[in-house]
Amino acid sequence: MAKSPFLLSISQDMRQKGYSLRTEKTYIHWIKRFILFHGKRHPLEMAGEEVRLFLSHLANAENVSINTQKTALNALAFLYNQFLNKPLGELDFVPASKPRHLPTVLSTAEVQAIFNNTELPRNKVLAVVIVYAHKTK
Repeated sequence: MAKSPFLLSISQDMRQKGYSLRTEKTYIHWIKRFILFHGKRHPLEMAGEEVRLFLSHLANAENVSINTQKTALNALAFLYNQFLNKPLGELDFVPASKPRHLPTVLSTAEVQAIFNNTELPRNKVLAVVIVYAHKTK
């Protein structure tokens, strides 16, 4: 699908400012989602209230992680503060509360207990543990 002239101009501006390609793609993604969320209204017709509604929607309806919501906020802050030169000011949005998922890690004592209670060589035990860990994700 072809990008709109507006999104293409944002991409050009980001390249001229030296943003990485990954950042450019990510910001364009969130800016596009923001525009679609508000019925394809142009960002110049919107401001802080629409940004607040979008960020709150991400937290409440889509249950995104804190970092995902921050990435969307950074994209919209770039759009308004740097590209459109229309600062957003204070935003009172609902922060995401979905915590990061931390992996389960065995303690040193637990690993030693596994090694002490098996006849398999260590490399085979580690292979079994790694396969089991991937299946339980």
